[in-house]
Amino acid sequence: MNIRNVIKKLLITLTVIITIYIQSAQALTSIPPINEKAPSFELYGFSPLNKNKENWSLLDFKNKWLVLYFYPKDFTVGCTLEAKSFQSLSNEFELRNTKIVGISNDNGESHKSFCASEKLSYILLTDFDGKTSSDYGSWNAPFSKRNTFLIDPHGIIKYKWIGVNPIRHANDVLSKLKQIQEE
Repeated sequence: MNIRNVIKKLLITLTVIITIYIQSAQALTSIPPINEKAPSFELYGFSPLNKNKENWSLLDFKNKWLVLYFYPKDFTVGCTLEAKSFQSLSNEFELRNTKIVGISNDNGESHKSFCASEKLSYILLTDFDGKTSSDYGSWNAPFSKRNTFLIDPHGIIKYKWIGVNPIRHANDVLSKLKQIQEE
């Protein structure tokens, strides 16, 4: 066997090993199913309406509907469009006993600036290490993926959106919330 054949076989073997590793890693970040309990979390965050509260958990939203949306980065074009869309519909969500919460790995100061700059009135949480994002199958290091989960007042996932379009997304979520609440 010449050296070229040996190198070729090694490269093929290495490619297979890397492919298996990537598939295994993706399987670890599986997305929780609908009608199952939402993964719990406790994260540092910022709320323009409750500036004294710094830590938030899923239990803080007990007896309320929750729109939990993951997004990559404060101040980016898509994330700003999505955030402002949710803000424009926030009164309608409130009338339906629904809280909006955004999660990214941006720090608290970034969230505070983002809320002030974009006039956001809802909670933004910091997932520094991506653990909560991973629990929701929404982590692609070093950023959260653009996914959203609709969680009922008992902590059950009622609907999920994967890889959302930030332009129409808030409207889609509100429509689905109305549909589910009216069933």
